[in-house]
Amino acid sequence: MAEELQLRIHGEASLPTLIYLPGLHGDWTLIGGFRHAIAGKVRFVEITYPRTLTWSLDDYAAAVDNALAKNGITRGWLLGESFSSQVVWAMVARGQFPAQGIILAGGFVKYPLRRAVWLLEKITDRISSAVLVRIIFGYAKVARFRYRRSPQTLPSLDEFISRRTELDRRAAQHRLQLLAENDPRPIARQTKLPVFGLSGFFDPIVPWPRVRHWLRKHCPALRDYRVLKRADHNVLSTAPEEAAEQVLCWINDL
Repeated sequence: MAEELQLRIHGEASLPTLIYLPGLHGDWTLIGGFRHAIAGKVRFVEITYPRTLTWSLDDYAAAVDNALAKNGITRGWLLGESFSSQVVWAMVARGQFPAQGIILAGGFVKYPLRRAVWLLEKITDRISSAVLVRIIFGYAKVARFRYRRSPQTLPSLDEFISRRTELDRRAAQHRLQLLAENDPRPIARQTKLPVFGLSGFFDPIVPWPRVRHWLRKHCPALRDYRVLKRADHNVLSTAPEEAAEQVLCWINDL
């Protein structure tokens, strides 16, 4: 393991607590716009995962539980982005953290495109570090357009790029494997916690119509599911103002 799980807190303890668990990239480098949009309205807790090649989803959940307890965070909302929706379900199954609600941002229950995960894992395994660097730098150019409505995210792109090391690639591949093998549908069916879904309309990674259909049919705790028309898979970063407004609405209306 190259590092330990990291946690940082923005905002006063008197505010509602919102705990952000990141997507496959595993860190907080792309959440700046959403953080800015929600500042002063919640206590925003951010997580960065270690580049582990051995953790199970239960290990991820236990590490988050322990970090929250160590920092005196005893209740709050879980905001699981993409991959971390699986960590959220694992935390719910453990029952250690008294969550007030679940928000899936580009998230899901059982990933509906398992063959795509397998293919991506194989492709990732075969990409050399040199090619990966070129792809990352190309992504950075595209990202400056993708996050044009989130100027607070742009300064973090250099940090995002610098974190994409060979070990980071292998850690992401390990997370893909965990995602493909996991099936938290029994947890989602039985949870009593209020569940909300938030997706971007242009999402080739997680087909939100299938996710929404399953949740509406099989998850009695689902309260609402919203799709933001101008956003893509990284819904919190590509439409930060709209996403923050919707998340705050759910938190304040419960």
